[in-house]
Amino acid sequence: MNNKSCSRVRLTKGNRTRDLVAFTAVAVVALVWSAPARADVPAWMRSVASNPLPKYSAETNAVLLYDETTIAVKDAGEVHSIHRRVYRILRPSGRDRGVFNVSFDKETKVISMRAWSLPANGGKEFEVKEKDAVETQLTEGDLYSDTRHRILRIPAADPGATVAYEYEQRERPYILQDIWWFQSPDPVRQSRFILQLPPGWRYKAAWIHHEPVVPQEDGNNQLHWELGDISAVEEEAEMPPVQSIEGRMVVNYFPAAGTVGNSMDSWQDVGKWYTALTGDRRISSVEIKKKVEDLAGGSADTLGKLRALAGFVQKDIRYVAIEIGVGGYQPHPAASVFSNRYGDCKDKATLLAAMLHEIGIDSFYVLVNTRRGVVTPEYPPGVNFNHVILAITLPSDASAGDLYAIVAHPRYGKLLLFDPTSTLTPLGDLPFYEQSNYGMLTAADGGELVRMPLLPPSVNRLSRTARLTLSPDGSITGSVEELRNGDPAESSRARLLAAQGGERAKVLESFIGSSVGGFTLTKATVGNLEAYDQMLILNYQFVAPNYAQTAGNLLLVRPRVLGGKASTLLEEKERKYPVEFDTATLQTDQFDLTLPQGYVPDELPPPVRIDFDFATYSSKVEMVSGNVLRYSRTYQVKEVVVPSSRLGDLKRFYRQILTDESSAAVFKKAGS
Repeated sequence: MNNKSCSRVRLTKGNRTRDLVAFTAVAVVALVWSAPARADVPAWMRSVASNPLPKYSAETNAVLLYDETTIAVKDAGEVHSIHRRVYRILRPSGRDRGVFNVSFDKETKVISMRAWSLPANGGKEFEVKEKDAVETQLTEGDLYSDTRHRILRIPAADPGATVAYEYEQRERPYILQDIWWFQSPDPVRQSRFILQLPPGWRYKAAWIHHEPVVPQEDGNNQLHWELGDISAVEEEAEMPPVQSIEGRMVVNYFPAAGTVGNSMDSWQDVGKWYTALTGDRRISSVEIKKKVEDLAGGSADTLGKLRALAGFVQKDIRYVAIEIGVGGYQPHPAASVFSNRYGDCKDKATLLAAMLHEIGIDSFYVLVNTRRGVVTPEYPPGVNFNHVILAITLPSDASAGDLYAIVAHPRYGKLLLFDPTSTLTPLGDLPFYEQSNYGMLTAADGGELVRMPLLPPSVNRLSRTARLTLSPDGSITGSVEELRNGDPAESSRARLLAAQGGERAKVLESFIGSSVGGFTLTKATVGNLEAYDQMLILNYQFVAPNYAQTAGNLLLVRPRVLGGKASTLLEEKERKYPVEFDTATLQTDQFDLTLPQGYVPDELPPPVRIDFDFATYSSKVEMVSGNVLRYSRTYQVKEVVVPSSRLGDLKRFYRQILTDESSAAVFKKAGS
């Protein structure tokens, strides 16, 4: 399936992302454009452009003056759509509103594309048409798709200018559903959505992050909704995914009796549709059976066999996506995936399902949106997913042990969630974007949304210990050991594996340099780097001059030598949106610092204890074994989303941590 987590995004209707705007703007830089035609600016654009604007903040890049979408549905399930947008560009950073992209495939035809610009101060007007567009695939990595894109650049898209575009499409969608994205990164002056249905058809509208609005009935089964002065969704650091915040209306429409069309009135309907689409894809082959015997034959217990098969699909089946037509949703046959040794997320899940069946283990597809919070029980049924994983029926003779990604299902028992595409995530864990998220479990009798677990903090573990020595001149030397499990291990592995040879030392140097200046890394080793189901072990040594400060007979030392847990993200400006952590985590530090002979403590920082329901932090500074200063602390995140109403508590949490991390211990020479 179209999968962000695999770093492959298929840009489809209803899956609008800000990445598309940036990617399209970059993609057109090197393209050659023909001269624009003489302007024939439509009346609807001139009318909107002439209206005065209210005052916006100095940071506003552009204003979406007018946004209109018209959806006309035919009896056969064909959809004809017209899209119009008008922007006023306010700052140089808003110039990318002058580039737009229309996607299409064999089921979608672009009927027309046109765009115009009205420069500021009555300058020359421009018009560009479809013949001026550049066609490309805009694909990433190992992705082949029949989805293509026509990109049109609007001339003179400069501050003060008004730009507009219009395009028409005809398509035969797999699911009869549309999304009205009335909120955007820019403030919106006016947005309209028009729906024309054939006689006898009905619709069901669901409002996400907005109070429901009653449509105006225009007659002949046509309706329209209209909103005005909609605030922008401004990006903030560590906010939830934009799609989980933006206001929108999702409309499902349903044909009259005897007509054609795929309508989804419940999650069970979605599950039945996907089961029918994938029903014959898990059929095994002689070659698959032989491979299962080779892999599982050496394990006496069922769980060992399961680990062997999961590891093979996860690591030995290369990610390559070939998505043509319904292939964006439908997996390739398991036998084909096995013989080719490649596939995308749904292909890898299909092959593993076929292999598990050979050892008597059932499994179910789970459709996921990797943007946490986009799909919820309140979201209307549809295929707003971009990834596929498996729910594996845990055998009765298999102990859960270190398998944490388990959902207890009333009919199917214990289900182990596993992502064969995430090569660094071992069986029993889940990538962070799937935790505390919803997925659609598909079975023969339909589908249902299931809550995927947030793994305990102890699963995502970081333990750092250091033995350090401080010299009378203030220099520090010593060794550090880090033990990492779960997400801390996965994120470090990803960085280290991406770096080669001597570049790996820079990964550690970047971390040390964030806490200690002027240091030299003298030695570093990595254990279990490619043993993804084992603890990642980092050992390194460094020396840093002038770590401590001297003032007469006093020595000032910061006990927290490495690693920062504080954040200043809440101090920059008033915040609108929640803060989202990646995972729950438990992280501990213990730094033992041997002091120079002849120094005794004069003042030590007090212990710290901060306890909120979403996170806790504690630290202690003490003298042990005579002249050894010990700093120990524990940092634990228990919930991944801190709502806007709790941002004041989170700010206090970070401030106290920052104070603790910056505090100094004072020592004086004995007898002074």
